[in-house]
Amino acid sequence: MDLYEAVLELRTAEEARSFFNDLCTPAEIEGLIDRWVVAQMLVRKVPYRKIAEETNISTATTIRVARFLHNGNDGYKTIMQRQGKL
Repeated sequence: MDLYEAVLELRTAEEARSFFNDLCTPAEIEGLIDRWVVAQMLVRKVPYRKIAEETNISTATTIRVARFLHNGNDGYKTIMQRQGKL
């Protein structure tokens, strides 16, 4: 089964947490969480430096997330729209 199909089989946040904890290292999970936090802050128009100050996430990560948020595959936007954050 494809990884993306496997993710679609997850039914609860707890199942997702367990799956990702088995699949990824703690550092990889932290990186994913950081990028999601940054994406949400960018949508709220929080300046890059304020994101760095409030989260200790590098401006390099913020710039990378911004690039994909505006010119990526619309993955961030799709989820944020479904969650009512856009």
